[in-house]
Amino acid sequence: MNRFKEWLIIKGHSSSTVTATLKAVNYFMVWCEKENISDVGEIRHTDMIAFVQSCNVRGVSRKTTAGYVLHIKKYFDFLQSEEEVTDNPCSHIKIKGIKRKVLYEVLSREEMEKLYNDYATEIVIAKTENMKSPPPQHLQVLARKRNKVMLGLLIYQAVRSEELNRLQLSDVKPREGKIHIPGAKRSNERTLRLESSQVFDLLDYMNDTRKQMLQYRKATEPTQELLVNMNGGKGLSNALAILVTHLKAMNGKIKNLDQLRASVIVHWLKQYNLRKVQVMAGHRYISSTEAYQASHLDDLKEDIKNYHPF
Repeated sequence: MNRFKEWLIIKGHSSSTVTATLKAVNYFMVWCEKENISDVGEIRHTDMIAFVQSCNVRGVSRKTTAGYVLHIKKYFDFLQSEEEVTDNPCSHIKIKGIKRKVLYEVLSREEMEKLYNDYATEIVIAKTENMKSPPPQHLQVLARKRNKVMLGLLIYQAVRSEELNRLQLSDVKPREGKIHIPGAKRSNERTLRLESSQVFDLLDYMNDTRKQMLQYRKATEPTQELLVNMNGGKGLSNALAILVTHLKAMNGKIKNLDQLRASVIVHWLKQYNLRKVQVMAGHRYISSTEAYQASHLDDLKEDIKNYHPF
């Protein structure tokens, strides 16, 4: 197990994944012992099916069982690399019937473009006697101009919210009309075309709005972050939460930012082939992209009908 743990770390798995994997393998080993299976080299596909069935009998959820199989597969991958086994008995095992985490209503291109075009950056606040003093109007205008840049990246390039935090000034290529999205643990890097409607707002933000926002930052150290806030913090969670609130007021269908990304990918699949969309979306695995295909969306509509009939 120590060698297996080292192998997982070398493969780049996080500490939480390593812990979960070791726990799952230990759980499997206890089951093997009860079944009088003493040699892992003798474990076959039928044994794994029996393990899955035993999980079902014990009331283990399908999702948890699928996680067990995934972790145990890593263990046999390790044993194969050590030439202790020749086959991986977990191959081709897929747990069916796992309920999707989220059901999204896909927004049309027109709806998303309307969100971008109608997102107001110039606002007028009428203060009343009972109203607490709002932030200075100028600061709200600056924040909204930054938010509109974020919105453009969400609905045109399907950028993940966490990817917005990592964007640097150098990632924007205005002369080329492109933007580079750095890779991360969950996604691959890619370079995508900017829409013409975005370029003006991006340049205005980079050349004017961003500089003004930095003047209000509590932190004085220079930064190359593309998207900044005025409180000196590193994250954009508060700004994104406010953006979602604005979008929900504009369109009652809006649930969250993941819904925007899902809608963009669905429309890409109608225009480009699967592999190209995988690259554009930054998916590490083609299966992630396949989940947005029409056949899966038909299943999704059926789920919505069954679980949310009203």
